[in-house]
Amino acid sequence: MGSFSIWHWLIVLAVVLVVFGTKKLRNVGSDLGGAVKGFKDAMAEEKNKPSELPRQDNESSGTTIEGEVKDKQHH
Repeated sequence: MGSFSIWHWLIVLAVVLVVFGTKKLRNVGSDLGGAVKGFKDAMAEEKNKPSELPRQDNESSGTTIEGEVKDKQHH
């Protein structure tokens, strides 16, 4: 009940190759590699992105609008 020996892993590999075939496994490997590359690119892009967007000049900053609710309807 311990870890598998090298022969167990070779038999599992042979069964997987017979069931899926080498072409499909190659496609899965390239798809997985593309996904990892896309994830790394997205992480690098997020790292280079500024943490706060710059404010535009036409926005009013520090202005508070005070008001009072006259009629509140519940739906």
